[in-house]
Amino acid sequence: MGIYINPGNENFESIVNGIYVDKTGLIDIVNQSINTPDKLICISRPRRFGKSYTAKMLCAYYDKTCNSYELFQGKEISKKESFEKYLNKFNVIYLDITGFVSKNASVESVVKNIRESITKELNDNFPEVSGGSLGELLVKIREKYDSKFFFIIDEWDAFFREYKENSSVQEEYINFLREIFKNGNVTDRVVAGAFMTGILPIKKYGHQSAISDFREYTMIQPSIFAEYVGFTTKDINKLAQNYSVDFDKLKKWYDGYNFQSVGDIYNPNSVCQAVRTGVYDSYWSKTETYRALLEYIRLDKNNLQADLVQMIGGNEMVVDTSTFQNDMTSIDSRDDVLSLLIHLGYLAYDFEKQTVRIPNEEVRRELFNEDTNNT
Repeated sequence: MGIYINPGNENFESIVNGIYVDKTGLIDIVNQSINTPDKLICISRPRRFGKSYTAKMLCAYYDKTCNSYELFQGKEISKKESFEKYLNKFNVIYLDITGFVSKNASVESVVKNIRESITKELNDNFPEVSGGSLGELLVKIREKYDSKFFFIIDEWDAFFREYKENSSVQEEYINFLREIFKNGNVTDRVVAGAFMTGILPIKKYGHQSAISDFREYTMIQPSIFAEYVGFTTKDINKLAQNYSVDFDKLKKWYDGYNFQSVGDIYNPNSVCQAVRTGVYDSYWSKTETYRALLEYIRLDKNNLQADLVQMIGGNEMVVDTSTFQNDMTSIDSRDDVLSLLIHLGYLAYDFEKQTVRIPNEEVRRELFNEDTNNT
């Protein structure tokens, strides 16, 4: 068991031992994509919406070096036909990109460190195979041991948020992704599947075409993964079976995101915090991404601040999300700012009406406090 190669199931086991809502049905959707043209999946969600929990769950399920049968027994995935087909069947490569970003003092060394960390653990775990580029090493391991890899990359877009002005580092990172996921000599031979999480969707234009083969699911269009964006009303009912839950307060504070196919969606992190402490309040924590966004809000493009005041008062506003290029540097209009706020979780989007609103009291408090502090 390693840090990046086959990390085992202990992280997911600790999650299950806490306040837990069964979201293992997501695994069945991913299983349907294994070894198909849809095998590369990219999920974008705001912070606090369970991306890392999902990544750890997938590690526990696919990692062939551990036995997770009992861990998943009785959960939703165990009732699906695909359960045993792929359970603990692959070598897993798990990368938390924010971890690499935070521990490297030099920006220029981050991608190099990612490559070296993966290569070292591959050499440690498969000592009979060595040499060549990372892609070549993966192919050799796949052929010798007749086992493909499942890739799990958490916060894949951290480079584009943290180093948004550093095009050379971004290009180096894209080349790393291209070597694995857009390489005719590597991808289909080595990759059984891939699951990437991020906050921002894949950039519409430019060099991120290196990952253009990924099937993408966002806060604007979550599609088949809508049920797994956050907690549903059904999930809240299950929590009530084991904990003291005030439905009215949970709904007021943490509900408000809504997808046509599944209905109401609650912020999962905040719900768990409220259930754990019994205190219904704001558990929102402002991020560097949001603080960077404030400069655009303060520019007040097309009366943006007036629209935010209207939404704080409970109104919905029309938005055109089509112009947003899914980055932090190409924001040119009021609609771009509102689109970014959707992806950051500060606004809820109605796909049918193409409108945005403040979803709940928790977010309303945060935006009101920000608005008050800047008036």
